Amino acid sequence: MAASTITSKGQATVPGDIRRHLKLRAGDRVEFVVEPDGRVVLVPATVDIADLKGLLAPAPRRVSLRAMDAAIRKRVPRP
Repeated sequence: MAASTITSKGQATVPGDIRRHLKLRAGDRVEFVVEPDGRVVLVPATVDIADLKGLLAPAPRRVSLRAMDAAIRKRVPRP
């Protein structure tokens, strides 16, 4: 089990084997997630742009400006 000591400023060094396992480099961000059972999990907060490919589906259809204006007019209450 890897361990670290908290400094007076609240900082800790992430042990090398943990950094390698999480593929962390200098400047990377991490998140601390508190689990329901009270455990705290350290996860990388950085995402490689290539990992985002395919995350969003293409727009289902194209809408004209005229159609957008008409939809807005229907939903905006008149004073």
